[in-house]
Amino acid sequence: MFQLKAVDKRFPGVHALKAVNFEIGRGEIVGLVGENGAGKSSLMKVIYGSYQPDSGQVTINGKSVRFSSPRQAMEHGIGMVFQEQSLITNLSVMENIFLGYEAQFTRAGVVNWRRMAEAARFQLAKVKLDINPVLTTSKLSFAQRQLVELAKVLTLEERVKGDLIILLDEPTSVLSQEEVKLLFKLVRELTARASFIFVSHRMDEVMELSNRVYVMKDGQVVDVVASVEADIESIQRKMVGRNIDREYYRETKQQPYDAAKVLVELDNVSLPGKVRDVSLKVHAGEVLCLVGAEGSGREGIMRAIYGMLSPIRGTIKIKGRKPTRFNPMRAVAMGLGYVPRERKVEGIVAGMNVYENMTLSQLGRRSCGGVMRVGEERALARDWIRKLSIKAHSEFADCGNLSGGNQQKVVLAKWRSGGSDIMLLDHPTRGLDIGAKEDVYEMIRDMSATGVGIVLVADTLEEAIGLAHTILVIKDGRVTKSFDYTPGAKPSLFDLLHYMI
Repeated sequence: MFQLKAVDKRFPGVHALKAVNFEIGRGEIVGLVGENGAGKSSLMKVIYGSYQPDSGQVTINGKSVRFSSPRQAMEHGIGMVFQEQSLITNLSVMENIFLGYEAQFTRAGVVNWRRMAEAARFQLAKVKLDINPVLTTSKLSFAQRQLVELAKVLTLEERVKGDLIILLDEPTSVLSQEEVKLLFKLVRELTARASFIFVSHRMDEVMELSNRVYVMKDGQVVDVVASVEADIESIQRKMVGRNIDREYYRETKQQPYDAAKVLVELDNVSLPGKVRDVSLKVHAGEVLCLVGAEGSGREGIMRAIYGMLSPIRGTIKIKGRKPTRFNPMRAVAMGLGYVPRERKVEGIVAGMNVYENMTLSQLGRRSCGGVMRVGEERALARDWIRKLSIKAHSEFADCGNLSGGNQQKVVLAKWRSGGSDIMLLDHPTRGLDIGAKEDVYEMIRDMSATGVGIVLVADTLEEAIGLAHTILVIKDGRVTKSFDYTPGAKPSLFDLLHYMI
């Protein structure tokens, strides 16, 4: 049904795709895996029309096609559900679903909102989402927005003859287990009219949903395997080019923290919303992990420590001082660094290059008389690109064009190069491949060993157990249990779940 033949794509200093061959049949679900920077995003963008290949051929039903834009790809039945979501949050659900195609509801320049709402309900029914289409999109949960994205793509059914191809880019990265099951059930039902390309770093999910899996490394397809015959460990070896370290979370590198040196202290802190009477201490060299279900209050606690939320009751002390008029600027000045969950929105500035992003938190120290010392900035960036093995052609690379894992490394380098000794890590491995995760775990151990206090909201419970010195379980905005332990004496998943739900 769809085929790429020897597709090549280059950017300045980067050979993104190297003679890639790829095909998908009717009603098939094909998995696509690889490290961050392996070429998955470039391949998806070629298929979707965002990039035009330098050489090679794209065919649909045996006929050669060339897309100069995503709109042309959509006219051929190709749609994409984006990892970071492409919805405009201050528009209504129905406006998002028909964005760019409002003419069908317009007469003499006036939009018939009732007709648009009816048509939106029809599309939402396809994804089994029962919401009012006039709702502002920002009021929806992440999972609901993900389904609205899918409903938007499925409007192609009424506009295009023939079968659809739908690209799913990390659609499960922040969904709960039940939401993932619902999405997979929906995808399987939709194969009667559509084929799917499923990109994910969660190998078990790729194996469960896909018929075949393409494995990419360094811009090339290194293997294609049937899911029923696939061995996850062998695929991971092909992705990273080496055996995966059995000591995944670097537990043998975990050292005792300095119990005499308190860096952060919360005393009966309550925040607007759910968080009530939370007390905690973060010591030098300690990895303290906040564990809880979505909406339990973990992220709110972290944002309060960073000065983004103000307590309605209780006190926050940083290095023994209770700062007045506390805000992120003062937090940075006091040595705090914050790695947010939404790195593309809050972590990096797309359009600025790597060295500019890395020095954002330390402009005063890198300038003289208001003029930036660019040579110093560039030297610092080159050093951290080398230290963290960041895949960028140079320090001049646009941060927005890097893979997710490399963007995350830039965010971490921003704080580490600035000397932050308190690090707040909100889902630091979200959307990262196994190799990039190992790099982040190595950084966490190195920071801990040098006396940095770390507050972590982990991506999984296994990650929390593997990395933390201390785990606080949060439920309905309160601390329900605290676990202090050493390697070899860590709680089980069931221990945590018991106090979480």
